[in-house]
Amino acid sequence: IAQGISLFCAGGTRPPTQAMIGFIDDQRAVYGVESICRVLPIAPSTYYHRLACQADPAKASARHQRDTELRPEIKRVWDENYQVYGVRKAWYQLKREGFTLARCTVE
Repeated sequence: IAQGISLFCAGGTRPPTQAMIGFIDDQRAVYGVESICRVLPIAPSTYYHRLACQADPAKASARHQRDTELRPEIKRVWDENYQVYGVRKAWYQLKREGFTLARCTVE
């Protein structure tokens, strides 16, 4: 397990949760979820919650559901403006179109 961890843990920073979940998916048949989670900085409950949310998107948080709904609109605004709009301009454009969202949602 330790050799696999070093593949995505360069620099000593915490790897993204999605990368750890992918690693667990690949290795769980050999080592088991709990033993991998003891080595990685992730709780087994986090792994199982992500699996449940993938199976049933209604179990995801309201913030995640709303971000998922807004993602195509954000991409549309970005594409319509030749992919040169930054966060601030895309956010202002969405607000002009009547969307209620925080700037951090666009980031």
